[in-house]
Amino acid sequence: MQRILLKLSGEALAGDKKTGFDEDTVRGVALQVKQLLDDDIQVGVVTGGGNFWRGRTSEAIDRVKADQIGMLATVMNCIYVSEIFRSVGMKTAILTPFACGSFTKLFSKDRANQYFEKGMVVFFAGGTGHPYFSTDTGVVLRAVEVEADVILLAKSIDGVYDSDPKMNPAAQKYDELSIDDVIAANLQVVDMTASILARENKMPMWVFGLNEADSIVNTVRGKFSGTKITV
Repeated sequence: MQRILLKLSGEALAGDKKTGFDEDTVRGVALQVKQLLDDDIQVGVVTGGGNFWRGRTSEAIDRVKADQIGMLATVMNCIYVSEIFRSVGMKTAILTPFACGSFTKLFSKDRANQYFEKGMVVFFAGGTGHPYFSTDTGVVLRAVEVEADVILLAKSIDGVYDSDPKMNPAAQKYDELSIDDVIAANLQVVDMTASILARENKMPMWVFGLNEADSIVNTVRGKFSGTKITV
C-alpha cells in the first residue's frame, strides 16, 4: 500500500463535543498519520463538515447555498486539521476546486502528485466544488483521480451494520461486503453517487471507528476490526 485517502467525518473530529473541534482527537489522528509517513505511505485527507453544518436545515435557505456553506465548512476543517498536523512535525498542503484567496491552492492531479512526492500530507477540501454532490462523492472522486490504493473511512461508529446500532442494539456488523451488496441494500456507507463511482472505478473502502485506539495505524498495518467494502 503506497497511497491512501483518509476520510475524517466532521462528527468524529468533534469528539464528545459533537460540534466544533476536539483538539486531543485531532492530535491523536495527526500522530497516527505521522507514523504512516514514517513508513513511506503517502496520505491524502478529506474531512466532512458535519461538526459545523448538516446540510439544508431551513426551507428559507436555497439548496445550492446550503451546499456551498457545507463546502466552506470542509475548508475550515482542513485548515484546522492541517495546522495540528504541522504542529507535530508534518508538512501539509490544502487543495480546493475553487479559489480561496491565499488560504489554499487550486486542485490539480499534477499539483497533488508533486506534494505527495515531497512527503506532504495533501488535504482535499471543498468537496467537488459543485452543489448536489456530497463530501462522500468528493472523497471517491479525489481517490480515483490521484490513484489511491484504498479509501479509509474513519467514522464515529466502528463499521457497517445491517441497521443503525444506535437505534437497534441487536444490529449486526459486517466484516466484509461487496460494493454491489452495499448498493443493492442501500446501506449508505457513502451516498449512492459515491458508491456507484467507487464501483465503476474499482476503489475499495475500509470503514472503521476513529475513536478506537490507534485505529488508523492498525487498519493500514493489517490489524483491522471494521468493515471492508470490496470491488
